[in-house]
Amino acid sequence: MDQSEDNKQLMEKPPKRSLAANNRIFQQEFMLHADALYNFGYHLTFNEDDAKDLVQETFLKAYRFIDSYIEGTNAKAWLFKIMKNAFINAYRKKSKQPNKVDYEEVVTYQNSDSGSYVQYIDLRHEIFQGMLGDEVSHALNSLPVDFKTVVLLCDIEGFTYEEMAKIIDIPIGTVRSRLHRARNMLKDALREYAKQMGFKEDEEE
Repeated sequence: MDQSEDNKQLMEKPPKRSLAANNRIFQQEFMLHADALYNFGYHLTFNEDDAKDLVQETFLKAYRFIDSYIEGTNAKAWLFKIMKNAFINAYRKKSKQPNKVDYEEVVTYQNSDSGSYVQYIDLRHEIFQGMLGDEVSHALNSLPVDFKTVVLLCDIEGFTYEEMAKIIDIPIGTVRSRLHRARNMLKDALREYAKQMGFKEDEEE
């Protein structure tokens, strides 16, 4: 009986807010991440127009599902999850793959507690700050989309492993292994460039 009631509560959606409240949340919590979303979109697509389209679609979807967003929580991660879904849908469409991401999954994004995890960076963080050099941009763009995404989320945007797991919808262990592989792939692509810039590779684990 009690368990049934608990399950019922988990299934219930948050109460709807007023239009004014939603507009305030959109402006105060969502719009401040516009630049970060554009940067993420650009590095996913390597195209300015496509990045702008992704940002627009992300905000449209975010407003559509704004009642499922819990005010004052991790808006950036919530928006990045929506953008990741939008990109995957577009990627599959271009690849003629019919399966699409269900945007309703954003409703359950915030169901688990957040946590922090110790992270490391294989190449020095200076490489990823500011405007990425052409060599780094091309190297990132050459990675398969799954590996490029984890590098962008972790080394550029600074998300925790748990946040990344929720954004990408994979277990934390998979995040760790995929990130390790992605960094090795990126290091291989940047090996000569890194030597020229004076960066040293870490010892293999």
